[in-house]
Amino acid sequence: MSTVLTTDTTDTLSADPSRGRLYWALADTWNVTRRYLTHFQRQPVNIAWQLGFPIISVLLYGFVFGEAMKVPGGGDDGDYKQFLMPGMFVMTMAFGFMNTAMAVVTDSTKGVIDRFRSMPMAPSAVAAGRGLADLVVACAELTILALTALAIGWRSSAGPAQTLAAFGLLLLLRFSLIWVGVFLGLVVPTPEAAGGLYAVAFPLTMISSVFVAPSLMPDWLAPVAAWNPVSSTGTAARELFGNPGAGGTSWVEQNAVLMAVVWPLVISLLFLPLAVRKFKQLSR
Repeated sequence: MSTVLTTDTTDTLSADPSRGRLYWALADTWNVTRRYLTHFQRQPVNIAWQLGFPIISVLLYGFVFGEAMKVPGGGDDGDYKQFLMPGMFVMTMAFGFMNTAMAVVTDSTKGVIDRFRSMPMAPSAVAAGRGLADLVVACAELTILALTALAIGWRSSAGPAQTLAAFGLLLLLRFSLIWVGVFLGLVVPTPEAAGGLYAVAFPLTMISSVFVAPSLMPDWLAPVAAWNPVSSTGTAARELFGNPGAGGTSWVEQNAVLMAVVWPLVISLLFLPLAVRKFKQLSR
């Protein structure tokens, strides 16, 4: 009986001992990443939903509510779209952990992860492949959202280096939340239960500086919004883009760029080990 194998499969199964473990870990990670990206290619409805929701939100908040919203630091004639767009960028990155959790729990309940664990592949490849695929999708989301923003009049008044730094902070937040999504996807029992996580994601983005500056909120709510990791990235992005609404009176707002780096590092250090530990406990 003959067996037809692709070049990649043949290389993986042969596992040339002359190549180190790092090589095979990277090769396995790439194969898992390619699998996830192929799913998007074959199921365009999923990527259309992920990309369509922020675009609709931009049009809704920018044009329906834009004229009634105050823009801190923008004067009486401040353009709310200039304030809104960095917030929409960060909201899209923050909501991304829901897509990660849903994908992980779907693979877990269908036995895909168990099949991965039974194969001679690097244990880190499943989580790393998921994370790399999500970063690729996040770059696509930011690109399309940025083009939409440019079409409705948003502009970055900073230089190329600061603009790229702002997008880098947005992707850093998304990277840290990938591990939150992986952990939650391994904890919740079903995809239906994972849908209930929106009850957590919605307040996370609403009680922040995404749509309204914390200084315009009630005194008891403003500190909560200011210390929200989403707010730090949003305020830092506005500062780097040169858009109105950056800064504030509190320490965390005055040091938004610093905190936009610190928060993702703290989240990664907390949830990455939890996700790895939970993944190792699946077979117990």
